[in-house]
Amino acid sequence: MPVSVVRFNLVEPGATPASLRARYRAALEMAAYADEHGITTVQTEEHHGVDNNWLPSPFAFAGAVFGATRRIAVTVSAVIGPLHDPLRLAEDIAVLDLLSGGRLVTVAGIGYRPEEYAQFDVDWKRRGRLQDELLETVLKAWTGEEFEYRGRTVRVTPRPFTDPHPLLLVGGSSKAAARRAARLGLPFFPSAHLPELEAYYKERLVEYGTEGWTMMPAAETPLLHLAEDPDRAWAEHGEHFLHEARTYASWQSGDIRSAVKSAATSVDELRAEGVYRILTPDQCVEQGLDNLVLHPLAGGMPVEEGWRSLRLFAERVLPALEG
Repeated sequence: MPVSVVRFNLVEPGATPASLRARYRAALEMAAYADEHGITTVQTEEHHGVDNNWLPSPFAFAGAVFGATRRIAVTVSAVIGPLHDPLRLAEDIAVLDLLSGGRLVTVAGIGYRPEEYAQFDVDWKRRGRLQDELLETVLKAWTGEEFEYRGRTVRVTPRPFTDPHPLLLVGGSSKAAARRAARLGLPFFPSAHLPELEAYYKERLVEYGTEGWTMMPAAETPLLHLAEDPDRAWAEHGEHFLHEARTYASWQSGDIRSAVKSAATSVDELRAEGVYRILTPDQCVEQGLDNLVLHPLAGGMPVEEGWRSLRLFAERVLPALEG
């Protein structure tokens, strides 16, 4: 069976507090529905100070999802490590790991938006060193033992549920990220399909004498939406996908490598590009994808349309794949 993912970033341009509350409520109800229908993972992410209300607090959202579900995993992909206090992050992840029984997966990246660092008064130029400190600190913290941190002795409790520690991957598209993961013996999550970087990571594992593995996006990892009539759905809702695509494009410089990267400037260009795909259930099955990433509330998508997509996926795509 392919891995099935429902992605939420809770974007809604021009939202009111009431409309955002309805969107957040719907996302939790969708997560519970996904859990009941055997979908593998909820994926969420972190961005700050965005006009369209992009989710800034993925761990708070993950906790709500865990409270509404029993089996589904939540992947935070990615937390922007240097923006977090290492001790508090270790505590937050430990508590979520205990609450969920080990269902939290955290991908730690360093981000690519200097304005987010400025918002939190964190030095953009020190992001690599801060990420090293963060990763080293949380690994020590999760042992439950005392350790030295910034010149003082500290101890973090409680210990997490997962032994030896909650699943933590190092994300990124640079050799520095691959080296960081290998040095610490942590799995590596390239931000795009980058086989040469995976090979570099494996070489560094040998160099450092550590063990690890790679969770890498497939060469083709489109964001999916299900509809009985894709032409109509593109005409009525393509603007929501384009909004997200253009937002990403405005953030990503030429050297950023990402599984979600679009150059489209119109809905027609976006449809032709294939990064976002609106498919019938039968077309979705025929894609033969190893990872099916559904994005039901993309770019401010109306909640009722998101539900239509999710139900088609759960009730017509997944049973066909199982059969």
